[in-house]
Amino acid sequence: MGLRVAERWFEIRRLGDGVTHLWESHVDPLIRCNIWHVRGRDRDLLVDSGLGLASLCDAARHLFEQPVVAVATHTHFDHIGGHHEFAERVVHRAEAEELRNPTGFATLLTSRLDRPVLAAVRASGYEVGEELITALPWSGFDLGQYRLEGAPPTRLVEDGDRIDLGDRGFEILHLPGHSPGSIGLWDPETGTLFSGDAIYDGPLIDELPHSNIGDYLSTMRRLRALPVVVVHAGHEPSFGRERLVELSDAYLRKRAGKASATAKIGAIRS
Repeated sequence: MGLRVAERWFEIRRLGDGVTHLWESHVDPLIRCNIWHVRGRDRDLLVDSGLGLASLCDAARHLFEQPVVAVATHTHFDHIGGHHEFAERVVHRAEAEELRNPTGFATLLTSRLDRPVLAAVRASGYEVGEELITALPWSGFDLGQYRLEGAPPTRLVEDGDRIDLGDRGFEILHLPGHSPGSIGLWDPETGTLFSGDAIYDGPLIDELPHSNIGDYLSTMRRLRALPVVVVHAGHEPSFGRERLVELSDAYLRKRAGKASATAKIGAIRS
């Protein structure tokens, strides 16, 4: 396939408020997950972990000098690939088994995506090439052999639970729609939201086999009401309250009619 070997796999950028952004720069935007590290007094928070093609701990040893709680905002393969590297692993109970024993779609070759998944991706507005990475993580890497390593969860969470770092804490928000167990992490003291794929500034995917547009509409209404200062999402750049409202409103306009029609069809069939 002629892909070169990357000189480094992860890019790392320190933001304010103890937050560091990591990402895999040689990955197609469709599956280029934002990885977030938050420094705490007693332990640190890791929000999602990318594809698992290279070691997070090796690439950013300076970030992982104290205990880390690794949270999966949901269990799509681009968000949980590195979770096995961490001793504490958190996920919503609706997706616990997938973190423990990944069986969902996970590939670096577009041709191997299930037809319903590929249809959902294209319907959302993404155009993807044959390969979903633009370089190899190491010499001899075989794209066709890519697999996720299971990471049995050490804690299952639900809406309203809390993750405490000692000097700051995050409330778990259950935000289903994109997937059944999608969650966000909300710090009301600073107005910071880690939203996973519930909302980001790009084409939202809501027609995967396990997605639910009705749930997504409820999630959007909930997100729109949050007094956020900044949203650090699962993909694309971070944004503030004004953009959150714009994105939420756009989704609600786009999908409310479809959800209503689907509900009417269901009622007729029943």
